[in-house]
Amino acid sequence: MKKHNLKICIATTVRVFVMLSLICCTNVAISTNNKNNLNPLILVPGNGGNQLEAKLTKQYKSSSLICDPWYPPFKKKNGWFRLWFDSSVLLAPFTKCFASRMTLYYDQQLDDYFNAPGVQTRVPRFGSTYSLLYLNPRLKLVTEYMATLVESLEQLGYIDGENLFGAPYDFRYGLAAPGHPSRVGSKFLDDLKNLIEEASNSNGGKPVILVSHSLGGLFVLELLNRNPSSWRKKFIKHFIALSAPWGGTVDIMFTFASGNTLGVPLVNPLIVRNEQRSSESNLWLMPNPKMFDAKKSLVTTPDRTYSAHDMVDFLKDIGFQEGVYPYETRILPLMAKIEAPEVNMTCIVGKGVKTPEELIYRNGDFDEPPEFSYGDGDGTVNMVSLLALEKLWKDEKNQYLKVIKIGGVSHTSILKDKVALEEIIGEISRINSHAQLGLSNLSLATWDEK
Repeated sequence: MKKHNLKICIATTVRVFVMLSLICCTNVAISTNNKNNLNPLILVPGNGGNQLEAKLTKQYKSSSLICDPWYPPFKKKNGWFRLWFDSSVLLAPFTKCFASRMTLYYDQQLDDYFNAPGVQTRVPRFGSTYSLLYLNPRLKLVTEYMATLVESLEQLGYIDGENLFGAPYDFRYGLAAPGHPSRVGSKFLDDLKNLIEEASNSNGGKPVILVSHSLGGLFVLELLNRNPSSWRKKFIKHFIALSAPWGGTVDIMFTFASGNTLGVPLVNPLIVRNEQRSSESNLWLMPNPKMFDAKKSLVTTPDRTYSAHDMVDFLKDIGFQEGVYPYETRILPLMAKIEAPEVNMTCIVGKGVKTPEELIYRNGDFDEPPEFSYGDGDGTVNMVSLLALEKLWKDEKNQYLKVIKIGGVSHTSILKDKVALEEIIGEISRINSHAQLGLSNLSLATWDEK
C-alpha cells in the first residue's frame, strides 16, 4: 500500500512539474510575441468614468444668462463641447449650468429617460480607450481614470485599436427590467456586443476578455445574460470585474438625500442634488434588498430608520416622489434577477477601507450633511455588495467565480495602486497563458486574499 501511494505521489508530482514547465514556457512565448498571443481585451468604465460631450439645439432653454448657448465660448466643430469633466463646474454659477444640462427627465407615459430639451450628448471615440484615460486631458493630474491601467496593459503587449478597446457610455442612463424600454442603455449593450464581435473577428476569432470597473460590471453582467449561451461561449473568454457594486451602496443614499460633490472642492452639493437624483443609473445603485439585511438600518432620523427594504419610503421622505414609480417598476425587478452567466469570472475588490454603512440625520434635515457610521468596504461600496455573488451563486455548478481581495485599496485607487495593478495584470496574464495551453476550463483557486 505504501509503495502504491508513493507511485501516485511521484506521478502527480511529475504531472504538476510538467504543467508548471509548460506554463513557464508559455509565459516566455507571450513575452516574446505578446500581440499574437493575447486575447483581445475591452475596458468598460464605471459611473462618471469617461468623457461626455454635449451639443445645444434650438430647443434648448437656458436657466440663466450664464447658461445661454454661447457658453462655453470654445466649442468643437458643429457645436460639440466637453460636458464631463469641465473644470468650470467648480464655480457656483457654472455649477448650476452644468447641473441643468446633465439632468435627465423620466417620462412616465413613454416609460423612459431623456435628456433635457435641446441637449444632445455623445461619448467620444467609442471603441478606443481615449476617453477612459483622463476625464479631462487638460487636467491630467487631477482627472486620471484608467491611464495607469492602460499603460500596464500596453507593457503586456496590448495596443489600443488592435487588441485593446474601450467602451465608454453615457453613464447617467441605466437599464430596466424586461418589458420596459431603456433606449440609451440598450443601445450601449448593442454597441458593446458589436465591439466584442469585431474585436474577436479582427484577432483571429479569439474570445474577448472583458474588464469592467464599478457600474460597468452591472452592464457587462446584463449583456452576458441577455445573450444566448452559444454566443457567450464563442465570444467571451473571461470577465474581470473591478470594484463592482453588485448589491448597490449606502453611499448612493447619501447622494440622493443630500447631494454628493464626489470630492470636487468648492461645489455646493445641493446645487447638483436634483441632477444626481435624476440619473437612471444612480437608482440602479440603491442598496439591493436581496443582499442587505432587512433589519440593518442604513439611514436614521429622529422619526424612523430605513433599511434596504424601505427605499420607497426613503425616496418619498427625502422629497423625491417622482423617483418612486421608476424605482418600483423598472429597477426593483432588475435588481431581483442577478443570474450567473456561466462565463469564467474574477472579482477583484478592495477591503479594509472605512465605508459609509449608516447615515445619521440627527435633526431630520436631509439638506444638511449627516453623521456617518462606517464599516468595511472599498470606501464607496460596502463589503456585502462587493462579495454578493459568492452568496448568490454558491450553488451554481456551472459558474466559475474567483474573488481577489486587496487590503487598503479604495474604489478608484484599484485602477492605479501598485499591488492592485499587479493582481489585475497577473490575472490577465494567467488567462492568456491558459488560453495558449488550451486550459480555458481549468479550475483555479477560487479565493486569493491579500
